[in-house]
Amino acid sequence: MPTVLITGCSSGFGLETARHFLERDWNVVATMRTPRAGLLPASPRLRIVPLDVTDEASVRRAVELAGPVDVLVNNAGIGLLGVFETTPPATLRELFDTNVLGAMAMAQALLPQFRERGAGVIINVSSSTTLLPLPLLAAYTASKAAMNAWTESLALELRPIGVRTHVVLPGRSPETAFASNAAPRMHAGVPEAYAAFVEGVFAGRGGDGPVTHAADVVEAVWRVANDPGAPLRIPAGADAVALA
Repeated sequence: MPTVLITGCSSGFGLETARHFLERDWNVVATMRTPRAGLLPASPRLRIVPLDVTDEASVRRAVELAGPVDVLVNNAGIGLLGVFETTPPATLRELFDTNVLGAMAMAQALLPQFRERGAGVIINVSSSTTLLPLPLLAAYTASKAAMNAWTESLALELRPIGVRTHVVLPGRSPETAFASNAAPRMHAGVPEAYAAFVEGVFAGRGGDGPVTHAADVVEAVWRVANDPGAPLRIPAGADAVALA
């Protein structure tokens, strides 16, 4: 029975992906910074493991507890919405440490066993913001664009050893905690010169139009995990598909 390790399973895409794989008889290693009981149905095929992808010791410990893994889903990430000029450097580092370097750390921790077996799949959950420039998301988009570029180059060097690497590009999803996740990092304030523009951006957000549901992302991740012929990039959600 194959095993999937998924980062960022406390809510949103990660939680629903873990549930989907568990329901289909996979062994699931669901990781999160602060494990909480009751998020997923109890099962002998489920392990909930603490993991902070920005902490090297935490990454090593999680991989040790996971044991043999067939598929890695790098889903853990943080949001950031705001004016770039006033975004503190520490916040930018936190963003890239989690969204980019954290995913890289997980890949490096699992690649030795993938290489030894000559098989394995790495699925990186990115964002459709990389398909269309959007205001107030400059740093966040940069972190996801870095993930895309890394994934595409990595795919070339891992192909000869039998390991696949893919990127899933979700669109805007009201079902996730992106807004509440990003809110604490908007403490820097907005300079007066930007105020009217920012107000207009927020006034235009939301409304009607296609969006991405968790099920769309789950379906894309499931396809990549099981289909050796899946494309390197897969948009997930009606809005992401339209942009692609």
